[in-house]
Amino acid sequence: MESTKDFLSKLFSKTTKSLTTSINDLRDKEFSGQKLSSDERFALSNFDKYRIKVLNSQSNEEAFHETYRKIQVIANLGDWKEFLKEEYHQ
Repeated sequence: MESTKDFLSKLFSKTTKSLTTSINDLRDKEFSGQKLSSDERFALSNFDKYRIKVLNSQSNEEAFHETYRKIQVIANLGDWKEFLKEEYHQ
């Protein structure tokens, strides 16, 4: 599993022709009553597990808060399909 720093570097180095759908976009979709596909639900579950694992591994409060902010960026801007990858399966 890549670090949040590596994930963010990869996220911002991509050039795309269209906007991606993020984890938070999926959450908004779900909260608005729209049905999620099984892959979308699976990606949300994997993201939640990833978030908990990474945050729980932080050694101090400062590292925790820095990592929390990075994970917020991932949730807002990262492509949800990233969390379908094998490395995020638990």
